[in-house]
Amino acid sequence: MVHFLSPLYTRGAGLWSPVGSIRSVPLPYQQIVIFSILAVLLVLLIWGRWRYDVVAVSALLFAVVCGVVPATDAFSGFGHPATITVAAVLVLSRVLSQSGAMEPAMRALKPLERAQGTHIAGLSALGAGLSAFMNNVGTLGLFMPIAMDSARRLKRPAALLLMPLSFGSILGGLITMIGTPPNIIIASYRGTVHGEPFGMFDFTPVGLVTAVAGVAFVAIIGWRLIPVRGDAEGAEAALFDIAGYTTELAVLKDSPHIGKTLAELDAEAGEVDFVVVDLIRREKRFPGSLTSKELRAGDILKIQAGAEDLDKVISLFGFELAHPVGKTANQSEETDLSLMEAVVKPGSRLEGREVGGIRLFRLRNVAILAVSRRGQGFRGRLRNFRLRAGDVLLLHGPAEQLGEAVAAAGCLPLAEREITFGRRQHAWLSAGIFGAAVAVAAFGLLPIYISFGIAIVLLVVTNALPTREIYEGIDWPVIVLLGALIPLGQALDATGGTKLVADLVLSTAGALPAWAILAVVMVVTMTLSDLLNNAATAVVMAPIGVRIAEGLGTNSDPFLMAVAVAASCAFLTPIGHQNNALIMGPGRLRFGDYWPLGLPLEGIVILVSLPVILWVWPL
Repeated sequence: MVHFLSPLYTRGAGLWSPVGSIRSVPLPYQQIVIFSILAVLLVLLIWGRWRYDVVAVSALLFAVVCGVVPATDAFSGFGHPATITVAAVLVLSRVLSQSGAMEPAMRALKPLERAQGTHIAGLSALGAGLSAFMNNVGTLGLFMPIAMDSARRLKRPAALLLMPLSFGSILGGLITMIGTPPNIIIASYRGTVHGEPFGMFDFTPVGLVTAVAGVAFVAIIGWRLIPVRGDAEGAEAALFDIAGYTTELAVLKDSPHIGKTLAELDAEAGEVDFVVVDLIRREKRFPGSLTSKELRAGDILKIQAGAEDLDKVISLFGFELAHPVGKTANQSEETDLSLMEAVVKPGSRLEGREVGGIRLFRLRNVAILAVSRRGQGFRGRLRNFRLRAGDVLLLHGPAEQLGEAVAAAGCLPLAEREITFGRRQHAWLSAGIFGAAVAVAAFGLLPIYISFGIAIVLLVVTNALPTREIYEGIDWPVIVLLGALIPLGQALDATGGTKLVADLVLSTAGALPAWAILAVVMVVTMTLSDLLNNAATAVVMAPIGVRIAEGLGTNSDPFLMAVAVAASCAFLTPIGHQNNALIMGPGRLRFGDYWPLGLPLEGIVILVSLPVILWVWPL
């Protein structure tokens, strides 16, 4: 019988610091409960039916009910320095992206567009460079509209630009402590183990070499492995033109087209390219050929078309949206209406919502014209279409309201008609304050979460950051995920679960040299990260890595660094990293399209980073 009457973990004030005491229970019971909770958590996160922050909080509350996490410490993770630091980095990244401080880097990309190889190399390299100091999702959001516009202009496959950009921005996050949440988590946990966290640039030797090698591979060879669908004209002609936009249009009772057949409508359309994929009359569908069907009042036409053609169909025939979200596209009182494509981010307010139930755009007079999932249509009624991360929305409304509506919904704009770079008058001020905060943290004058907090206050005082945007810049699902998982990680370590896993690894691979076991840890971590959120992987694997190092009698720093690198490098699936999910719809990618490039890239990351880790952080 083990009595937990004292703090569960007392090695220091870090990530897995004391979580209080829990009632006396047999240790095997504690381990069975925590492993069961984590197993269910893993299954639910992979399934993706519910958002990962909801799943994580549910797992935390269940752990409290089962007695493995004290109720008094259930929400201690939300005030943890790692969580606060991630939130501050997200806010500062938003300020930099909107201030115009990144405009010179974007202008540098223009001359590289002439050749496809240099275009891809430039995008991935610039994405990596900015991601060293910005949130990598923010970097992707900054460059995605530019990548999509250039794909349209130059008639290049969107996937060939988006996947290197996504992977490059992920690799760039390895370079500094603030580049990616796993680095922040690992740095904080190192303070628990050794009394001193990793510094701002302790990740740089390993991260920089790994990022350069990874970006070089993607830019020179890797992009040729990306699947591009189409015929031989092919690859060159596959524009960013989501022809699979699907919407439902209603035939009004006074429509002049009542009684006409769909074949007659097609003849009247001329060069307007659209396809009627379904006709719904009183909730009844008509299978087979639709060309001879005559239109009646109240009919609903389900059509597929590109963005421009869809707008022309509505104007040409005078149909209305069958279920407008916001005002319809025919609002005559607006004089400056335009279209915008936007992609649903992981954790967006729209994720998991049915199109027919969305009311977010109504106040801004913006309508959802159509949706697209990986460039393809869908079955069923549009109003019942449940949105996922990576889905693309075609929005229509007042030009000045579209940007605000997209931001409020937690989406990213794609190929805007005019790309602007924000508050230019605050560009140098924002960059200066951010640079000063990084320097203060790098020299150890203040903890990073304090220096970044001061930077945010200074930005607000100088009007470089409107107060309302402090909260808009934070990716709340990620913060909730971290806040919920930290106590679960504490419980896993406190109940002996991490030691149990470490002992299992050592008993299985104990005959291998320490460097080979380090490689095994990297492979396991990468595999988990391809299935889970990278922050969740870091929370779980950090204490396991340290326990393995203790079992081997070696320095734990190389194991922590290996976990940091491997947790961030999720390239095999669209669910392993938010960037991968975001490019899935605009790039018309499928689930299995990531591994042809992602698998060799993960191999290169291990082959390059492992010897550098062992050199900089000896066993």
